[in-house]
Amino acid sequence: MPIAAAPLQSQSEATKGAIISLEGVGRTFPGVIALSDVTFEVLPGEVHALCGENGAGKSTLMRVMAGSFPQDSGTIRYRGERVTFASPMDAKRRGILLIHQEISLVPELSVAENIFLGDFPRLRGGRLDTKKLYRDAGRVLEDCGYDLDARAIVGDLSLARQQMVEIARATAFNCSVVIFDEPTGALTNQEAEALFVTIDRLKKRGVGIVYISHKMKEVLTLADRVTVLRDGKVTGTLSGEKITEREITRLMIGRSLDSYFHRARRRIGEEVLRLEGFGWGDAAKTVNLSIRAGEIVGLYGLVGAGRSELMEAVFGLRKVTSGNLSWCGQLRDISSPKDAVRLGIGFVPEDRKEQGLVLGLGARDNTSMASLRRLVRFGFMDTMKEQSIFEKYRERLEIKVSSAKTRVGTLSGGNQQKIVLAKWMATAPKLLILDEPTRGIDVNAKAEVHALIGELAESGLAVILISSEMPEIIGLSHRIVTVYQGEVTGDLAADHVTEDMLVERVMNPPERFADL
Repeated sequence: MPIAAAPLQSQSEATKGAIISLEGVGRTFPGVIALSDVTFEVLPGEVHALCGENGAGKSTLMRVMAGSFPQDSGTIRYRGERVTFASPMDAKRRGILLIHQEISLVPELSVAENIFLGDFPRLRGGRLDTKKLYRDAGRVLEDCGYDLDARAIVGDLSLARQQMVEIARATAFNCSVVIFDEPTGALTNQEAEALFVTIDRLKKRGVGIVYISHKMKEVLTLADRVTVLRDGKVTGTLSGEKITEREITRLMIGRSLDSYFHRARRRIGEEVLRLEGFGWGDAAKTVNLSIRAGEIVGLYGLVGAGRSELMEAVFGLRKVTSGNLSWCGQLRDISSPKDAVRLGIGFVPEDRKEQGLVLGLGARDNTSMASLRRLVRFGFMDTMKEQSIFEKYRERLEIKVSSAKTRVGTLSGGNQQKIVLAKWMATAPKLLILDEPTRGIDVNAKAEVHALIGELAESGLAVILISSEMPEIIGLSHRIVTVYQGEVTGDLAADHVTEDMLVERVMNPPERFADL
């Protein structure tokens, strides 16, 4: 849902009317300057987006604003008055609420109990006034426009509905500033649209919104102003027509969007994979597709078009029901991922945390996970070889990790994705399938992954790239195969493709196009 962003005053001009302003704020941790001379503010009824790479200082700044960390230097003013927040509860009493990426509710309690946690209505003698609790909670949920049962147990709700409870809590406490940290990371498109409606409703009430997201489309749609952090310092604040992806990227990584993509030089070799009349699962449609060594083929389509399902069938995760699969010129039957890996196929899945990594294991263990057959001899792991493989890809991919045993669940999204890539590169594949390889990682990590994809293709690897980001598909692919409801609607040379052509191909059935 597009929400118009009106031009606002510059940061220095607007400070007098700010709900909260941070002036020259600094914060250090042992050996790390997290924030340096940062100035940031939030006005009534605006969405002020905060952008930056992982490690740029966004989370630290928000925690200072929300009372989790004290600043080492600088000043915080709330409605013009100099303040010091002793705790998150102190900031909350002032009207500042931070909604974390990880929901901070008590799952065993009801919706109403979570909304008024810390400020329950009481009867004489201190007993909980349950009637007032649920009555007030119902009124708050109705004001928010949420169809939620105040008596429902929060742990039984979906993530999107738990987020609604967090927002209802902000409304109940008459919050003047609400900070959203990557709020749509685990939401469906429909749930995200509902969140945007809620944000618009909060804006109209005069609430100031701080919005942190790696999703550029959301920032461009929602933000009235954008402040960019790099290495703990503010590199610029944009408003109105100056809010563009190109300018935000320049401020984030210090270079223009033109250097963002690296399309591999065309060094096309022998055919690696060919699908003919290929069908899977209950799908009634079939697909014809081929890819050669050194080629990057982009798969583009709307959500639900069948791109991921098609590649899962190729990798042996779904049952093939019709057609032929040829590998290096020979017919093959891939009935399991083990078959695919033995042939030389690697698959980086869309959800790296659920499908690509074991978050509780270390970086080295995850890197070697797909290569165990080569690392185990007579029942024993060759730990020296395993460490050598890890160090090779740690250096090549510039994986930022303190040691080989560091649990991958503690790493940034970009470094987690590099571990998944390293896992499959270690198997020396001939074909690498990448499903949304840059989803949820910061701009600089995206640029590194883009460069790596180009390098892999130039080394002779065949790459199938699934992406919902049109500039990424166009910028990296040699050919683009468009998919509509499980059917191919186009096989286009990327050099001559336009965004309009792609949109038309993914929104219409194949019989619409005479070139098929």
